[in-house]
Amino acid sequence: MTGVVMADDMAAAFVAATEPLRRELSAHCYRMLGSADDAEDVVQETYLRAWRAYGDFEGRSSLRVWLYRIATNACLTALAGRGRRALPFGLGPPTDDPGSSVRPADPETAWLQPIPDDPASVVVARESTRLALVASLQFLPPKQRAVLILREVLAFSAAEVATMLDTSVAAVKSTLQRARARLDETATDRDLISDPDDPTARKQLEAYIAGFEHADTAALERALRTDAAIELVGTGTWFHGRVTCLRFLTGVIGAPGDWRMIPTRANGQPAAGAYRRDGSAFGLGVLTTTPTGISRIVVFGGGAELLTRFGLPARNPGPPAR
Repeated sequence: MTGVVMADDMAAAFVAATEPLRRELSAHCYRMLGSADDAEDVVQETYLRAWRAYGDFEGRSSLRVWLYRIATNACLTALAGRGRRALPFGLGPPTDDPGSSVRPADPETAWLQPIPDDPASVVVARESTRLALVASLQFLPPKQRAVLILREVLAFSAAEVATMLDTSVAAVKSTLQRARARLDETATDRDLISDPDDPTARKQLEAYIAGFEHADTAALERALRTDAAIELVGTGTWFHGRVTCLRFLTGVIGAPGDWRMIPTRANGQPAAGAYRRDGSAFGLGVLTTTPTGISRIVVFGGGAELLTRFGLPARNPGPPAR
């Protein structure tokens, strides 16, 4: 009986010590993997490994460093032999003719996935999960990706990162330098991006929703920047420039009432779940909002399965309240 009590006490101590870190570990694994599904799996694996080793944890590093070591190495194992997760802009040039057929992508392409935003997170944490940054991180080799995230996003010391990755401080510094240079080459959306709680961001989201629900292309034109882009995830198609984007949107918004949009947030950005007139769920549009207008719309056509992950209904709930 005493052994059972001790085991119960250890389990309670493990949960009390580690559960407060689960949310940030999930975000870390998402940044590494670009997939909400894979991140969830790796976090589960991390906690299983940590529980098995908890009795031998001697406190030579902090519990947070210890858990991040387990999680990061689990991510690196998961990434071994895999290609990067992509968004359409990383696969080729934009499409000039919105009337042409959608450009197919390689069926083996692994796509970047969105994640629900956590409004309780500090702004820095939300910024580090924005789609453009996570997409840019995918261009880095896994080890560089890990070092850059651990040092630049999570602010671990070079010595702590070296311990996590079983390498030297000098190697960590060298890897970080290469990762920064590569990220500078691939980063997009360098302009000031509005927080989703910013009044300007809310107005731009409202204009996007109104444009679809009322088939109001003028509202969309006012909301988009001249250099706006639209990406259609799952295809190799994306558009650049307000004129081209509006030509595409004109062909899809249909008539008033054809679409129902519900506001939400994804990756620290304003977003809207989209439903068709027949009640079926289409997917999610994630907006990059700036002080001068919407600079990018990334469209994920995941249907009801995707929208329910964001706490949205599986079917069109009916017209919005007025």
